[in-house]
Amino acid sequence: MKKINQRRKLARLACASMAALATIALAQQSLPQPGPDANGIEIVPVRGNIYLLAGAGANITLSVGRDGVFMVDTGRAEMADKVYAAIQRLTIELNTFRQPYTREDPHSGGSGTILSSYTPPKPIRYLANTSMFPDHTGGNPRLAELGKTFTGGNVSGDIGNASEGAAVLAHENVLQRLSDAKMPFKGLPTETYFGNVMKLSHFFNGEGVELIHIPAASTDGDSIVYFRTSDVISAGDLFTHESYPVIDMPKGGTVQGVLAGLNRLLDMMVAEFRSEGGTFVIPGHGRVCDTADVAYYRDMTTIIRDRVQDMIKKGMSLEQVKAAKPTEDWDGRFGSASGPWTTDMFVEAVYKSLAAKK
Repeated sequence: MKKINQRRKLARLACASMAALATIALAQQSLPQPGPDANGIEIVPVRGNIYLLAGAGANITLSVGRDGVFMVDTGRAEMADKVYAAIQRLTIELNTFRQPYTREDPHSGGSGTILSSYTPPKPIRYLANTSMFPDHTGGNPRLAELGKTFTGGNVSGDIGNASEGAAVLAHENVLQRLSDAKMPFKGLPTETYFGNVMKLSHFFNGEGVELIHIPAASTDGDSIVYFRTSDVISAGDLFTHESYPVIDMPKGGTVQGVLAGLNRLLDMMVAEFRSEGGTFVIPGHGRVCDTADVAYYRDMTTIIRDRVQDMIKKGMSLEQVKAAKPTEDWDGRFGSASGPWTTDMFVEAVYKSLAAKK
């Protein structure tokens, strides 16, 4: 009889071990793989709960954890459903890999356990917009509709819909400009701020989250989003690692505001060793960066600003300044002759913002 019981125990242990190994193998196969998926979307782990989602327009920053999903920017409108599908896959994969637990095997008479590892994915709780540009806010209406916040969001609109959808956070100027652009009601910011900073009223996924206003940079409504425990900053178009700084003068942007914002960003960052590592920054476009990258970008912008300012003092016209190529040293890295933000457009914005100040 003892031998039979021992065999049963060994068999149960073997089954539990095989189930555990199968679950781990499945989880490892399901982890985000390098490179874009079939929809052109790539998810890159950054640190802790923070992920970069690329390929849907501007970079999207994700905090994914026990409280749900906090998104910074939402990409282009036509990519919203693909972004949502990618987020759902990620949350399911993280649940499978990070949250295994054991429960009693109903067929073992209470003496055995089997491994179970699936919990339903938590919804998108918050969307934060770093600016009003369409590649940052286009997905707002659809993704907000698919989410579900803790507090019910905005109650100043249709009270019947107030409890549905994710909350949308942004500076007040973003709300004004999106309203002027006829953004659908569901995509408009539901919680805005006027001053220098907006702090989330509670920890989200185990950390504090701050929206910090950067005045008169790319626009007059720019925010950077700081995940304090993860030590990751989502910078929006204040810092784009694929182009010169975006300066939209009709919407309040200035080169001096961009430089002030980059200096503020550097003040918040702490390098791990000799300007490398430490605080990570997710730019509006491009790869994850550190202090060295931001300092290089700040120095480049400062030198170009100084060159153009000196040319203005000499009485040179805009066309003469463009012909002098004040950006030539960096055109191979950040320059562009076509697309939404060209080198000529950048030089013109620098010239006009400095000339207007003069």
